Amino acid sequence: MRKLIKVNKSTVRVRLTAWYVLLLGCTLVLFSSYLYLQLRYSLLGQLDTALEVTASEVLNYCIEQNGTPSFKQTKQFQTISSHLAHAGFAVRLVSSDGKIWDGFGNYQTLPPLVQQKKGYSNLSDRQTIWRVYTQPLRSSSVKSWLQVAQSLQPVFEASQHLLTLINFAFPLVLIVAGLGGIFLADQTLRPIARIIHTAQAIGPSDFSRRISYQGPADEVGRLAMTLDRMLDRIQSAFERERRFIADASHELRTPLTAIKGRIGVTLSRSRTPSEYESTLQDLEREADRLIRLTNGLLFLARLEQEEWEEVQWQFSEVDLSNLLSVLAEQMEPLGATGNIFWEENISPELFINGNCDYLTSLFLNLLDNAIKYTPNGGRVKVEAKQEDARVRVAIANTGKGIPAEHIPHLFERFYRVESARSLSRGGAGLGLAIAYEIARLHGGSIAVDSQPNQITTFTVFLPQLQALKKSI
Repeated sequence: MRKLIKVNKSTVRVRLTAWYVLLLGCTLVLFSSYLYLQLRYSLLGQLDTALEVTASEVLNYCIEQNGTPSFKQTKQFQTISSHLAHAGFAVRLVSSDGKIWDGFGNYQTLPPLVQQKKGYSNLSDRQTIWRVYTQPLRSSSVKSWLQVAQSLQPVFEASQHLLTLINFAFPLVLIVAGLGGIFLADQTLRPIARIIHTAQAIGPSDFSRRISYQGPADEVGRLAMTLDRMLDRIQSAFERERRFIADASHELRTPLTAIKGRIGVTLSRSRTPSEYESTLQDLEREADRLIRLTNGLLFLARLEQEEWEEVQWQFSEVDLSNLLSVLAEQMEPLGATGNIFWEENISPELFINGNCDYLTSLFLNLLDNAIKYTPNGGRVKVEAKQEDARVRVAIANTGKGIPAEHIPHLFERFYRVESARSLSRGGAGLGLAIAYEIARLHGGSIAVDSQPNQITTFTVFLPQLQALKKSI
């Protein structure tokens, strides 16, 4: 039971409710204190006003008779004094030494005169606290004072009644607020419980479950949709990595099996030196293939782990026009062996910010693919020019082209279009994936457009140096 209570105290709904009740309690305390003080101040102000008005009215009936101050005993004064006495007012005329000259109401119970100046004061006897307004009688030859008093008991009773109501209502309000807070917190956090349940049900072998939140697009809704998108990315990455492992294993197994088979056949019986030499040459080719494959995998893994901010310090100003011209000059002799017509249209002074080695690898991959899949007598065209704030590099070649269903997968690792690639021509299927990652790290992109049996164009878009500086 203690463990359950401890767990419940740690839940968000309990903490939210506790903070809500605490905040409400503090607010009620402050508001109730203000209301209590404001009520007392207001009642006391009204009482003071009534005392001063009464003193002003009674002062008109003050006369001096036989050398002492007294009230004019007229019928009108008797009526007024009767009403004031019935309302709880006590009025008296007193001398400086405290001698009472005249008065009406319950004035005889008032405590002796203390304050001998105009203003308000509180006088108390054994049972009652009086609010007294004192005013001097300037028309009298004897120094004397007019005092109008009323008991503060009604003020105290009204304040005490309000305090009783506050003390009675305070715990009830907090209890109702606490229960309502728990209910509202439970309703608000219910989608989170569903998120937790869905997350717990997701295992390494099943990423297909989703939260599929259908409520309003509030904070919880955005959290659920964000988690669904994150699960989509995780599932995609997991499937991509699983496919990568399977493809890499297959690609590595093929040359290793060939090497193992050649070694087994060679060792099955004695061979002539020329046969041993032929076997070693075959093994060398398979070893070169393994080296190219592992180098491609390592290079691709390093590219995928790097981000723009991490490689930006490696970048420098690159004359892309000069780089493309040099690469085209190097690759043109390879096309000449197949009677491939070579065409260049490279604009001068195309500068970008990038890594020269990475860019060389990108365009060598594209140029090598263009030459490989261009038939005898075909044509390869390299074009580079400025387009808006970007540099557009297009490498096109004639040939069979790429079927439309294969284009979305061209930049996946180990992907091959079998109808256009043979084992003798194709590599490990990493060239385009590497080119894609290099373009991404440079803030660019690659697009493919292929018309079957006509022309295939790979277009690379890279930010121009001036545009890049502005964005940074």
